[in-house]
Amino acid sequence: MYEFKGSLPDKLPGAGTTIFAVMSGLANECGAINLSQGFPGFPVAPELIDLAHRKMREGFNQYAPLPGIRPLRARIADKMKRLYGADYDVDTEITITAGGTQAIYTAITAVIESGDEVIVFEPAYDCYVPAVELAGGKAIHFHLQEPDFSIDWDAVRKAITSRTRMILLNSPQNPAGSVLGKADIDALKSVTEGTDILILSDEVYEHVIFDGHEHLSMARYPELAIRSLIVFSFGKTYHATGWKVGYLLAPAAITAAFRKIHQFNVFVVNHPLQQALAEYMNDPSHYEELPAFYQEKRDAFLSYMEGSRFVPRPCKGSYFALFDYSAISDEPDTEFARQLTREHKVASIPVSVFYKNPPRQNLLRFCFAKDNDTLRGAAERLKKV
Repeated sequence: MYEFKGSLPDKLPGAGTTIFAVMSGLANECGAINLSQGFPGFPVAPELIDLAHRKMREGFNQYAPLPGIRPLRARIADKMKRLYGADYDVDTEITITAGGTQAIYTAITAVIESGDEVIVFEPAYDCYVPAVELAGGKAIHFHLQEPDFSIDWDAVRKAITSRTRMILLNSPQNPAGSVLGKADIDALKSVTEGTDILILSDEVYEHVIFDGHEHLSMARYPELAIRSLIVFSFGKTYHATGWKVGYLLAPAAITAAFRKIHQFNVFVVNHPLQQALAEYMNDPSHYEELPAFYQEKRDAFLSYMEGSRFVPRPCKGSYFALFDYSAISDEPDTEFARQLTREHKVASIPVSVFYKNPPRQNLLRFCFAKDNDTLRGAAERLKKV
């Protein structure tokens, strides 16, 4: 083995291996049912697999254009118009990315400078704050209010300073399962009116929303869309998280700044998969059926968990459910999650890892994007705890 004896900068002090890798590794080690990492437990549609294979055989195996292939961007523009009444220019306002996380990192890198402040709501997906810090910015942390994980907009308004450059939103929210409502949109308009504040809106679970709730995309509202970078994910939509294909929408000037960075950290995205997705998007039923599909999964898991000592929190969207284990243990969630994996063979994610300074909670996140037999099996084990 080679031994490096020089020094290296620590650009993210305190950052270690992500909790998702840790818990998935422990699940494998213990032979546990893995409801920790957020990936679907069912296959990609055979039609989409066949399309990807055909596009490879047809020769789409060299570099795609930097913004992504135009047919795919055109299908996205059509979808945004049909669902949200939004007009995005195919050439200057839509960029295909290597998944949602790359889009988020590139967006932050493109517009955040040293000293800029970014408002982040916690619990938060773990890539947000490191991206802000690597760009030289400062994350301003706000806890979502329990029990419904709502935003205290009065507190946000008081925290706005001349250094506030961005508000980072996620709806449907991972891990809390909350969604933005009309009051949130009105408050956001008020908070940002007359400012240069940008919005980075993580909407990768746009189609995973339940109980008749409507996804309130930033794209719906012209006064918000003009300042918004909006992130979406084909992986979440089509059960293909390993493909790592997503897209970002933003006004032309912001998109130009985004693409300057995109060209140097990714350049282009998988060409045959873009071709396959462009053709697959011709049938909107593939994503229109998702709310009912995932609501059935959520409801099934909740029904299987009836009779356990885990208490569910409301879940309006995403494919994650939070459960309170206060009736079982007062152990810290990181310890309880490991114990649950080792002793009862079900892996979850402790919610404290989604905070900088976690409140006192006894919450675990379970992914219910699995087949019903898997969910039933996990629930049977959890009911014995």
